[in-house]
Amino acid sequence: MNLAASFATRLPAYRSRLDATLDRALPPLGSDPAALHEAMRYTCNGGKRLRALLVYAAGEALGLDAGLLDAPAVAVELIHAYSLVHDDLPAMDDDDLRRGQPTVHKVWDDAMGVLVGDALQTLAFETLTRDIPADGEAARRLLGVIAALGAASGSMGMVGGQAVDIESEGQRIPLERLQSLHARKTGALILACLKMPLALAAPSADVATALTDYGRLLGLAYQIQDDVLDITQSTEQLGKTAGKDVAQEKSTYPALLGFDAAKALAEKTFADARSALAALSDKADGLRWLALEIEGRNH
Repeated sequence: MNLAASFATRLPAYRSRLDATLDRALPPLGSDPAALHEAMRYTCNGGKRLRALLVYAAGEALGLDAGLLDAPAVAVELIHAYSLVHDDLPAMDDDDLRRGQPTVHKVWDDAMGVLVGDALQTLAFETLTRDIPADGEAARRLLGVIAALGAASGSMGMVGGQAVDIESEGQRIPLERLQSLHARKTGALILACLKMPLALAAPSADVATALTDYGRLLGLAYQIQDDVLDITQSTEQLGKTAGKDVAQEKSTYPALLGFDAAKALAEKTFADARSALAALSDKADGLRWLALEIEGRNH
């Protein structure tokens, strides 16, 4: 059995680790304020956990113990969950469905949607700092993890990308601007899934470059594919409202390049992401497998 197939067999164990750490990180049901804590847990239900799995796969490639990766894996999922709650608010993308269930502001209200996102964002960084190593070098590397996630989440990363996305509605922006938009809105958090383990391992420059290139290319490929799926898949398949990009006159790769060219670019970029790992050993086969899995998704 090759390591890629072996990684697939380890997915249940990684998901179990993630779920257990996430359950410990989230406030208990029924604790005050009960409605907020219920909504936080509701938000974190379901999802493909791709970002957390990327953290674990990158850790394998770097030879890190899985115990070091639990908190970063949960933290990136919390940031992702918060971003979805805020993206779905009426002031943003105004969506009623996410992961196949009603969005937070539909189950509760807009104010709860804002508060849930705020709480999940801060909980992500609290989770990373709950067990600060006594060893100075280990603590310094943890600061690198926190810095990587913070940079990916802020105005130069995910939030900045969302701002440009809103500003660009109804406009035909240049390809370079679209690439920059998505490198921030989607790509930055995916890249952080590689940068956090890199901060913990501090490997050689060539390994760091390979994993960084892989993360950057995978984030771009993921977003191009997401734009394509918004056209080809149904609401039931996506777990969110299909056709929203067209309805809201979003800047997308199919809108700018045409459907066939966008689909071909996604395929090429996925292949480039896998090729970026060529210099690494078979320990990176989990990352190669995940790239193939993401490329084959239909939602």
